[in-house]
Order: sequence, then structure tokens, then C-alpha cells
Amino acid sequence: MLIERETLEKAQRGDDAAFNLILQAYRKRIFGTIARIINRPQDVEDVAQEVFVRLYFSLKQLRTPEVFEPWLYRLTINASYDYLRRGKRRADYPVADFSEEMMLLADADAGTDQYQEDRRRKAIRDLMEWLFSQVSDEDRILLTLKEVEGRSLRELQEIYDVNENALKVRLFRARQRVLKAFEKAGGEGLDIRGGVSGA
Repeated sequence: MLIERETLEKAQRGDDAAFNLILQAYRKRIFGTIARIINRPQDVEDVAQEVFVRLYFSLKQLRTPEVFEPWLYRLTINASYDYLRRGKRRADYPVADFSEEMMLLADADAGTDQYQEDRRRKAIRDLMEWLFSQVSDEDRILLTLKEVEGRSLRELQEIYDVNENALKVRLFRARQRVLKAFEKAGGEGLDIRGGVSGA
């Protein structure tokens, strides 16, 4: 845990200073998780505020300090999922509009190794975002936690409150649906070294 057990217990008893210490300790993680799930930077703070409010009003219900982190992640995931369900998100990923100056700078850097590596990473990131947009929010959230954030099966078991076998089945099925979306989109034409092949 990023905080002392005593701090958590004080916050549960209504100590606002202790609650603020919790927010300071977990703010970055909460924002990062939300950003990866909803993929709309302009709305991350709104969802985070919702998480903070839910945390404040439900902290007293926490059974033991040992389960605080998975409980907080579940709270964060639920708030993110509620945001998605409200329909504030579901636009296709837009192609960025570059100014002429940006294009000239990109052309000037095109020969550098760093440019090629950045381009490859962006292509992978764009591909992952697009693939995740083709599956359900439940699949996307689960795969984001496992594959992007690197959560262990044990952490996911605590977050989802399911046994390991059930979780493995969920992960397998979510991955299969992403692979089907990839194949349906003609995945063989995609080249993660620098974008779409033939482009």
C-alpha cells in the first residue's frame, strides 16, 4: 500500500487530512487507470472527481485495509465504466490533422532512428486503441488492466472478485474477440513497424 494503515483508518473515521493523504498517494494511479480506460483526456478529471466522491462516501464500508487497493481499483473501473455507459464516448478514433509546419518538421526528422521508433510505437498504440474500440467495454477494461497496466492474475481476481479459472476464461475470450476484430479488419495489411503497410 502507498499509505500507512493508520492513515486509512483515520480517513475511515472521517479525518479529512488523512483522506487528502490518500488522494495524494493514489491520484496518479487513478488518473492513469481512467485515462487508459476511457481514452478521452478531456474527461479524465471529471471521472476522477467521481471516483474521489465515491471513495469519500464509501470508505467506511471497507472491510479491512488489506483489500483497499483492489477495492479502490474496482471503484475506479466502475466509475470509468459508468462514464462509458452514459454514452459520453463512442466516436471512432479520428485521424489527426497536422499543420503544414508539423508536416515539415516530421519530414525533416524522418531519417532519424528516434523518429522511426516513435512512429512504430505510435502505430502500435493506435492499433491497440482501434482494436480495443472494436470490442465491448468489459473486454477493453479487462485487457487494459492485464495487457497495458500489467496487472497480475491475483490482482485481477481481487478487482473482479472471481476465481482464477473464471478470470482466465474471461481473458481468453476477450483476447479471442480482439483477434477476430484484427482479422476482420484485414490484420495482415497492418505493419507495426511504421503504420499501415502500403501507405
